Amino acid sequence: MRRHIVLLSTALTLLGAAPATASGLSIPMDEARVVSFAKPLAQVFVANPVVADVRPIDATHFYILGKAFGSTNLIGLDAQGDQVVSEHLMVVGSSHLVTLNRGSAQFTFACATARCEVSPSPGDLRPWHDDNVGEVEKREDDGLKQATTGATH
Repeated sequence: MRRHIVLLSTALTLLGAAPATASGLSIPMDEARVVSFAKPLAQVFVANPVVADVRPIDATHFYILGKAFGSTNLIGLDAQGDQVVSEHLMVVGSSHLVTLNRGSAQFTFACATARCEVSPSPGDLRPWHDDNVGEVEKREDDGLKQATTGATH
């Protein structure tokens, strides 16, 4: 019984943490992780905000969102401005993405459920991609406003 509790505890810990790779952090696209750092950080930066976004929770915990597949780096500074963290950050593509090629046009969908959703990706037909990215950005902005103000629609 004790062995099962230890295994369950370990599994839950692993599920809640961002997996570390030999060269840094790995986060699935369109997913988020809370990452803990040993030393308190005053600022954390992501070199390519198209790939990932980082938001502070407190001085040692940060919320990282994988926005697009690719790699970038994450740098953390302490209150004196000294670099205390430098990590490679990889956002891995989702296995549920489906790319439809129609002639020379490409369209990408996320098919994690019975219903596929638009998932704009680099290489998609430009007007279709831009329209969908605009909708995604609007949804993200609305969500951020609601989270900040506590407002509901």
